[in-house]
Amino acid sequence: MSFPIGSVGRSGGPGNVLRALANDKEGRAFDPQVTWRLLAFLGPHKAKMVGAFVLMFVATGLTLTMPYLMKVAIDGAIRTKDAAGLGQICLIMAAAFAGQYVATAGQRYLLSWVGQRVLATLRLRLVEHLQRLSLGYHDKNIIGVTISRVISDVAVINELLSQGLITLVGDVLVLVGTVVVMLTMSPRLALITFSVIPLMLIVTRVFSRHAKSAYRETRRSVASVIGALAEDLTGMRVIQAFAQETETQNRFSKVNEVNRAANVQAMSLSFIFLPTMDFLGVLSTAVVLWFGGRAVTSGELTLGVIVAFLAYVTRFFQPVQDLSQLYTTFQQAMAGGERVLELLDTAPAVPEPETPTDMPPIRGHIELERVDFAYNPETEVLHGVSLVIEPGQVVALVGPTGAGKSSIANLVGRYYDVTGGSVRIDGIDVRTVSQQSLRRQMGLVSQEPFLFPGTVADNIRFGRPEASLADVEKAARLSNAHEFIVDLVNGYETKIVEGGVNLSVGQRQLVCIARAVLADPRILVMDEATASVDTVTEALIQEALDHLLSGRTSVVIAHRLSTIRNADMICVVQNGKIAEKGNHNELLALDGIYKKLYERQFIHPDEEAE
Repeated sequence: MSFPIGSVGRSGGPGNVLRALANDKEGRAFDPQVTWRLLAFLGPHKAKMVGAFVLMFVATGLTLTMPYLMKVAIDGAIRTKDAAGLGQICLIMAAAFAGQYVATAGQRYLLSWVGQRVLATLRLRLVEHLQRLSLGYHDKNIIGVTISRVISDVAVINELLSQGLITLVGDVLVLVGTVVVMLTMSPRLALITFSVIPLMLIVTRVFSRHAKSAYRETRRSVASVIGALAEDLTGMRVIQAFAQETETQNRFSKVNEVNRAANVQAMSLSFIFLPTMDFLGVLSTAVVLWFGGRAVTSGELTLGVIVAFLAYVTRFFQPVQDLSQLYTTFQQAMAGGERVLELLDTAPAVPEPETPTDMPPIRGHIELERVDFAYNPETEVLHGVSLVIEPGQVVALVGPTGAGKSSIANLVGRYYDVTGGSVRIDGIDVRTVSQQSLRRQMGLVSQEPFLFPGTVADNIRFGRPEASLADVEKAARLSNAHEFIVDLVNGYETKIVEGGVNLSVGQRQLVCIARAVLADPRILVMDEATASVDTVTEALIQEALDHLLSGRTSVVIAHRLSTIRNADMICVVQNGKIAEKGNHNELLALDGIYKKLYERQFIHPDEEAE
């Protein structure tokens, strides 16, 4: 049994990940409250966003100017054979093209810069908040879903803030500007050209409605693929042990096929929508040519007006396509924004005191007074537990699984708050001091050793980043880790790969013990550190633990009773209460729960007790 830091949430398995992802709400296309809160992240970058908007206005104005310059050239310089005037217009158009290029490039640079800053800021805010949240949150929420909030949801929010808003404003300006210019040049031809707009709106509306359903289905199907893949990878040992590769492949194939079909359906909508919009654009062009051509032949309009109209028609339909696709982005961003803001609004279940003080240097006196505790209101785990641990004592907690041993250890480090009673260290209620100042003076060695990416030395100095290599080596020697470390390819600079799989379980545990030795905690919480190692490594670990336990207050969650025979006090925890308390020989003499547990592990308990 490992020290349960966030283990409840992880035990939900891939099926819970699938359900959580599939049940994500789509959100509205526009939510004012969410939008305003998200826009606040642009606040520090107002100057650059204003610059981007200015450049967008410039680029839009130049875009609308181009067709009009063609009209001027055709109806003026070309019609009158004014070569000099034509040259001037060409120079103006070249300058306009260059200005549009510079404005567009500058706008994109500023938006990309702001977008990446907002992306980094949002993710940092989320990670900082996740670290402030108590373990209860991580117990109840699935890691995969939390990661989705930090990665996927933030990415789509960034797309809305940095690109979507500018695109929206720019496209609306192009549309409005195009309409105004066309109406100015020829109101009658403009109104005839705009006759296709109702059809365009109907097509866009139908596409948006069906696209919403189609893209929701693709997200659900992707969630199914993620869930199935995670489940198969997690259970790979069992799959191979029972030779069920074919069966699991068939199951994954079905899920994968559903995902393929959902994506094909979503893409089919785009394949229908885009050609339909192109057809409406061609229809508008035909309308301009037909009615405009007749107006030119009758002398009502000039050729330049028709050429300009054709150019404006082309510019008119591109923003419409962009806006129809932007609808999906807005919808996803609103849903993602709601989820991200909900996470940021989540209050820690273990809050810092209103006026926190730093924990003074700990001597190691621990007192639990009539402690009640429950992970949820329906099920109480501890009932009126009272326990006093003197400085320097090694106290072992033993008992059946689910008795409440880990809960007692969790409360000492204030990973959770008691629901009744109090936990005091050196007479100070742990709820009155800052959590960091408390935990900086505590250490943890768990049954499942965890190493971070980096070097072996980095992992040992994790609790004391400023420690020198000499200090690291000293801690490793005290932990019996030095010999195997120097035999590694790069010694203390050997890189730890993900999960520490380039080291054995025992080697990882020795590194974790060295980490605790170097941190020199005043209070040590230790889960069974030798449960998953061979007997030779167990002896090394046990010797290292003897060094680690010496001179400090230690709470040991024990499963192998042979490892805690020399503990100063052994507490037998059963049904959320301390049923028995004493040293090894005293508890054997009681002939109670401890003796029964001991006899289950040893055939000859009397010999072990000698």
